[in-house]
Amino acid sequence: MSEENYTILLVDDEVDILEFISYNLEKEGFKVYTAQNGLEAIKIAEKKVPNLIILDVMMPEMDGIAACEELRKIPALQSCIIAFLTARGEDYSQIAGFEAGADDYITKPIRPKVLVSRVKALLKRTGSGGSATVAAVENSNTVAIGDLVIDKERYLIKMNGEEMVLPRKEFELLSLLVSKPGKVFTREEIYYSVWGDNVVVGDRTIDVHIRKLREKIGNDHIKTLKGIGYKFVE
Repeated sequence: MSEENYTILLVDDEVDILEFISYNLEKEGFKVYTAQNGLEAIKIAEKKVPNLIILDVMMPEMDGIAACEELRKIPALQSCIIAFLTARGEDYSQIAGFEAGADDYITKPIRPKVLVSRVKALLKRTGSGGSATVAAVENSNTVAIGDLVIDKERYLIKMNGEEMVLPRKEFELLSLLVSKPGKVFTREEIYYSVWGDNVVVGDRTIDVHIRKLREKIGNDHIKTLKGIGYKFVE
């Protein structure tokens, strides 16, 4: 998919930041929409269904964290990538963002070329409608293992018959672990398979996503091997 076919929603209450980022992305051929608060962002996202949403954290009316949580409740946006714009040193915002369902964060200030590179790296994973890791789990559209069923088309799971819609990164992480039950996936393997080698994430990123998965499917299925990684057990 070429840049002209990708749509991006930028959300920031500072007009100069919107203009700066929009200009640099549109110059690369992306279709860009803008919003100045979380409530406006949700309305536009529902209508335009963008491939990528870049959210500022601190905004009036509805901040980025709350907006992300609401966006993740919209079925049509489950495969949409959400990245936060955060100021340097705002570790608390990054962790809160991941817990709200974000896929990544972009630290500002950021140079135009670096910004475009990060955006392209994020969008590269949507080119085939999902990551190669998820597609490799099974050839069919659903995967069943024990009391867990994974629906790859709708980015949802069924646990003991109860349907749950997962944020994109949680879904990809679970799909990776389930692809080889019992295998220990190292942190490096998880980083590369779920986030890609062009995206920099911290150690706590995986921990946050694992914790969120355990809250949804229980503690028994995902085991931690201290200092190594994680594995899925039936």
